[in-house]
Amino acid sequence: MKIAVIIPTLNEEQALPDTLQRTTALGFADVLVVDGGSTDCTRAIAASHNVRCVTSRPGRACQMNAASSHSQAEVLLFLHADTLLPPTARQDIDRALADPACVGGRFDVRFERDAGLAWLIARLISLRSRWSGIATGDQALFVRREIFERLGGFADMPIMEDVDFTRRLKHAGRTASLRTLVVTSYRRWKRCGAFRTIVLMWTLRFLYWIGVHPNRLKNLYASVR
Repeated sequence: MKIAVIIPTLNEEQALPDTLQRTTALGFADVLVVDGGSTDCTRAIAASHNVRCVTSRPGRACQMNAASSHSQAEVLLFLHADTLLPPTARQDIDRALADPACVGGRFDVRFERDAGLAWLIARLISLRSRWSGIATGDQALFVRREIFERLGGFADMPIMEDVDFTRRLKHAGRTASLRTLVVTSYRRWKRCGAFRTIVLMWTLRFLYWIGVHPNRLKNLYASVR
C-alpha cells in the first residue's frame, strides 16, 4: 500500500530539517512539502532533502488539499512540520488499513518535552481523542485517498480543519487510534504558557461547537514558530 506524506509549511526552517530527516528514512512512497509562501529557507530545506515541494495559497487546509492532487498514493498521511513520526509509522498504518472497514486514523502523541505538565497534557490529548473519535493535526492524521476524496478533503477554514475533518471521517467508517507515539513540538505551550494554552484550546473548541465561524476564531489563535 503506497502512502504519501504531506507536510504543510509556512516559515518552518527551524523544525523542518528534523522532520524531513526522520520522514524520508521511513520508506514512504512519496513525501511532499506544500508551502504557503515562506519567506525563510523552508523551500530550500525541502529541496536539500530531495523531496517534492509544491506551493499553494497559505492556509493549512487548502495547502493539504492542494498537495493531495500531486500524488496518486492510496493513503494520505498529513504531518505537521514540527512533528516526528515513530520509526514504525509505515508498518503501523499498513496494519491498521489491512482491515477494509478502517478508513483512516491517527497516532497517540507526546511532546518533545516529556515530563511534568507536558507529560500529563499529552496523555490527556490522546485519551480525549480515543474517547471522542476526534483528533488534531499534530497526531498525524492518515486516510484512504478514496475516502478523503469522497469527503471533499479538508473544509477551507483557517482553523479547526482537523477537528472538522476527523468528525466527518469517523462517520465514514472505523478509525484507528494507534498507540504508537508521534513526538510534537512544545513550542506553543512553552511560549504562551501551559495553562493559558489549555484555556485557549478549550475556548476555541467550545466557540466552534456553538457555531462561531472559524474566521473569527483565527484571530484568537496566534501563529507560533
